[in-house]
Amino acid sequence: MANGNGKDATLHQTILNEIEGRIVSGEWPPGFRLPFEVDLAEHYGCSRMTVNKVMTQLAKAGLIERHRKAGSFVTMPRAQSAVLELHDIEAEVRSLGLPYSYTLISRKQRRSNAEDKRLMELAEPTPMIDLLAVHFAGGKPFCVEERRINAGVVPEAAEADFTVNAPGGWLIAQVPWSAAENRIMAVAATSEIGRQLNRPKDTPCLVVERRTWSHAGPVTFVRLTYPGDNHTLVARFAPAS
Repeated sequence: MANGNGKDATLHQTILNEIEGRIVSGEWPPGFRLPFEVDLAEHYGCSRMTVNKVMTQLAKAGLIERHRKAGSFVTMPRAQSAVLELHDIEAEVRSLGLPYSYTLISRKQRRSNAEDKRLMELAEPTPMIDLLAVHFAGGKPFCVEERRINAGVVPEAAEADFTVNAPGGWLIAQVPWSAAENRIMAVAATSEIGRQLNRPKDTPCLVVERRTWSHAGPVTFVRLTYPGDNHTLVARFAPAS
């Protein structure tokens, strides 16, 4: 009995090491569906129970997600954003080792309204630009961006091609900002946001709302919505002197 248990333990570790190695090396990338347990058991010449224990361990380590009937999939890495910085979404995605892409869904130019005045603390009416965009990581929706730009302070935005350049990085390069504010909250996805993120309505999401100002006045208000299960906010700070 002892020899049998030892053999099972060794085989368990072998299977675990091989699957983990394929995931960590990128051979099995995020979203890859692993072979079914019955197929892995046949491949390694072991019981399905042994494979199930391996899969359970991989799931606990956060390397795979198990879905009833659909199978097991390599998890998307969990992104981290700095709370006290104006982080760049493309940089976030590339830090995960995933290809980045961006799609502009809509763009509208209009005059400011009462909501703009409240959200951006506008002193007087001004031309505005509304943008809706989705950022992707490894071909999957990563973040929905809903942005308002004060074209009175940044008139160049009226001619900017936001189908090519995401507005966040463009604004940072274009307008030196003097102050910024982040507000963070947990929300349930609306039908529209869920559709853009390819998630069901009411999926828990993490929202970052940001306002920035320059010496000329309010620059932009943006609402960034992330699926709550793959994003973390991090703050680093030092003791007051």
